Amino acid sequence: MDSAASNVGSSDASGTLDEALERLHISGPEREGWLSNHAPMAVESLVRHGQAPAVHRWIDAYRDKLEDMPGEDSPVTESNWREALGDPRRLADWIRYFTHQVEERPWRDVLALWWPRLLPGISAGATHPVIRTGHAVRALLAEDGRTAPRHRELAHALGYWAARHSALPGIELLPAEASAEAGYDAVPLIADQSGGIRERLARITALPQRPHPVGRAGRIGADGAGSTDPDRARADLEEIVRVATRRYATHAHGSPVMLVHAATAPNAVLRTLPALPRTLWAASVDAAWSASAAVTAVYAPAEG
Repeated sequence: MDSAASNVGSSDASGTLDEALERLHISGPEREGWLSNHAPMAVESLVRHGQAPAVHRWIDAYRDKLEDMPGEDSPVTESNWREALGDPRRLADWIRYFTHQVEERPWRDVLALWWPRLLPGISAGATHPVIRTGHAVRALLAEDGRTAPRHRELAHALGYWAARHSALPGIELLPAEASAEAGYDAVPLIADQSGGIRERLARITALPQRPHPVGRAGRIGADGAGSTDPDRARADLEEIVRVATRRYATHAHGSPVMLVHAATAPNAVLRTLPALPRTLWAASVDAAWSASAAVTAVYAPAEG
């Protein structure tokens, strides 16, 4: 589903992905109040990995987990979007807003405008909105990606993210470590790992900054954190994804369902980088690390 996988797009000669997305877009991005609808992410991954013939049967089996799209409240506009940001009651309004945006403008332009606005809330929805965005972007980057259902899928993903947008509370930034392994080891675990992710994230008081190797060439941020050079930042992100995936093998017993997002959230950002202006890459990697470190802080066990 939202697994860490290759970022290279692929074509879908069968048209199955577009059919599946059209079928799913009548459903909302959540169920039972806030649990994420994984179906759009799952079908993109199935098609991406050569399993298109299984997609519609998979949706049939998942159907009980789908809920209708919630009703609209009031339109999101260029003048009121700030007050609507982070309001889950406006979920359908946000999706309609982004649907219009991707119909009227190139999708890359919409993404480039809204990506930095949404990044501070990357942990929202247990990181599922950014993960869904990563899958949507990968589908759009494929050779046959310029289809209306795939544009609408990006609109659904961004709308979900905007409605659930929630930045981490003011936290202390700890010094950056010299490797991703050391960075994860330095993440302070919250003492009370009870309740849902929203309650847990509110208990975080400090997180280390993005790790960077000692002696790496490239300009380092003024605070001493990760490189601001786009290529070096991307290399940091690739290492974060690799290390987070390896750590899952030794730490998943803490919370196997939730801790996987320490890898899949930064991997979603990695998938999205090729569609973004390079000037946004370093900030994207910083946000990806903060999301991964936050999930680690609230779900990782003390011992691997």
